[in-house]
Amino acid sequence: MIEERSAGAVLFNETKSGKIFLLLNYPSGHWDFVKGNIENGETLQQTVIREIREETGITDVEFIDGFEDKIEYHYQRDGDLVHKEVVFFLAKTKTIDVKISHEHLGFVWLSFDDAIKKLTYKNAKSAMNKIKKLGFDT
Repeated sequence: MIEERSAGAVLFNETKSGKIFLLLNYPSGHWDFVKGNIENGETLQQTVIREIREETGITDVEFIDGFEDKIEYHYQRDGDLVHKEVVFFLAKTKTIDVKISHEHLGFVWLSFDDAIKKLTYKNAKSAMNKIKKLGFDT
């Protein structure tokens, strides 16, 4: 079995009407957070900063202390079983303009409730529910 480690972020922006969360549309059709594989010598947070920059063009990222969510799942790649571990952080940006990379089909900024409805996978919805318990849903 192949082992793969990634890091990502539940990225939000604070507007006058409340927090909005960034979701990306992946080529397989699902909606999820910014994430990517950890490169040699990178810390988890360095990976997150790089991935946010590469996938969205956003460079101002502030990590919110007290949130780190690790998820694990399996998937098939070229006939091989892959065990993937992803660590998500909660991060804030003041940037609203997104320059989507070639890796994605689109993006959307949504309120907390709309983001939960749009997310494809249960583990992503679970991360949002953990954020809600911290009071970051409004």
